[in-house]
Amino acid sequence: MRVASVNLGLPREVSWNGGTVATGIFKSPVSSRVIVRRLNLDGDGQADLTVHGGAEKAVYSYASEHYASWAEQLGRELTPGNFGENLTTEGLLEDTVHIGDEFRVGTARLVVTQPRLPCFKLGIRFDDPGMVKAFVRAGKPGIYFAVLEEGSVGPGDAIERLVEDVSRITVAEMFRLVLDHDADPAALRRLLGVPALAAVWRKWLRERLGT
Repeated sequence: MRVASVNLGLPREVSWNGGTVATGIFKSPVSSRVIVRRLNLDGDGQADLTVHGGAEKAVYSYASEHYASWAEQLGRELTPGNFGENLTTEGLLEDTVHIGDEFRVGTARLVVTQPRLPCFKLGIRFDDPGMVKAFVRAGKPGIYFAVLEEGSVGPGDAIERLVEDVSRITVAEMFRLVLDHDADPAALRRLLGVPALAAVWRKWLRERLGT
């Protein structure tokens, strides 16, 4: 597993539906090494910190393996960072990575906290309001990480799994579970038992399970 691209972008204002929206989803590859902080990567930013960024969404990765099918579906050429990811990766896939897994990425240590659930700003990025629903249907949400140890990351860096969570709930499985109104309560309880699970999902699961 390796880092194919490191992508950064600061918030900007864009026109959307007759108004103006601030978003940090527009990210571009950089060639230099970047410091990975507890809340963010140096040189990167989010516009709405109530739903983006923060300790449990400090780093977002998206697999380069998904790009070809998206390019074919969308009928356009895509480049790293197009999905707003900080890290475009090789070999780091949602169906083989578990919530709670820990990785060495460059010199930083990261832990998986949740999949991405897209907001309307993904539609802004692709100039297509239908992109949000298409992204959900595809079942390829990408991976959010918290930072356990700060460090640096650059293109070509190795990604090494250090810890595999014992619950073995993949990112793809969690994505399906939280979208399934008839999800098995036992599976939801197993997810709730993962210590690294993001607090917002822990609260949501407890409310759903009535615990």
